[in-house]
Amino acid sequence: MATGNSSHRVEALPGTQHVRVEIDGQVVADSTRPVLLYETGYPVRYYLPPEDVRLEHFEPTETHTHCPFKGDASYWSYHGDGRERSDVLWSYPAPPPDLAQITNLMAFYDEAVDIVVEGPGPAT
Repeated sequence: MATGNSSHRVEALPGTQHVRVEIDGQVVADSTRPVLLYETGYPVRYYLPPEDVRLEHFEPTETHTHCPFKGDASYWSYHGDGRERSDVLWSYPAPPPDLAQITNLMAFYDEAVDIVVEGPGPAT
């Protein structure tokens, strides 16, 4: 489903790719059930089910942001091997109805982690 206006578009589609997320060589997420979020001006983001994320390496933070298209996001920081990366993981607990498929799924900043994607594009 897509949302937005003529100059800004957001669309979430179920994917069939194998998505692996690593931080400093440690696998922190591994999923074959991503939802791909396409948003004007941003790289594709892979939203993963929380059960596919190794949440024991993350701690919720006080950070919250608001997007006029996706709603309010909550963030987590990575704590592993004595290293910390602040606010690298986020989730939308209550996105608008047309983006309901990303509810409580988790996404990572590509710039802060290594994301390896294998397989074809979105499911049709």
